[in-house]
Amino acid sequence: MRVSAKLRIFARMSKRLIIGAAALALCVAPAAKAAESSGLPLPRFVSLKSDEVNLRVGPGQQYPIDWTYARKDLPVEVIAESNDWRKIRDWQGTEGWVHHTMLSPRRMMVVVGSPRSLRSADADTAEPMAVVEPGVLGRLVQCPRNRDFCRIEFGRFQGWLRRDEMWGVYRGEWIE
Repeated sequence: MRVSAKLRIFARMSKRLIIGAAALALCVAPAAKAAESSGLPLPRFVSLKSDEVNLRVGPGQQYPIDWTYARKDLPVEVIAESNDWRKIRDWQGTEGWVHHTMLSPRRMMVVVGSPRSLRSADADTAEPMAVVEPGVLGRLVQCPRNRDFCRIEFGRFQGWLRRDEMWGVYRGEWIE
């Protein structure tokens, strides 16, 4: 093969590489946009805003619905973001994508494990006020710094539960 023929082949290959790189840049640009987020910390707890929230397999309406939640105020954990979509995880480990408008910053919790005693103060020795069944939702009112208990509201009742008796608050997190 002559030198000029090698140069022509090299020139065609270079042109293909440049065109390929430009096409790759066009494909990457939308992906970079998809990675935009709200600027809020991840992970974080929020709750469902409606009694009907579709959980999708991907971040967009073009993705199929995997599940429909029918429980307003259910606490969920936001674990990823993509534009207007949030990847969430529920207390049973189910994950999927929901539109950000279906989420509320209202802090809720769900009782886990066995029936739990709602206490009158933030101590294991405090008098039990009620027994709360697993799966019951409550509003997080307060989780003092360096304490094992959080103050919870169940309808008109308020009391204290241990952090390890609920899902919806992180171990070292404090809520005033």
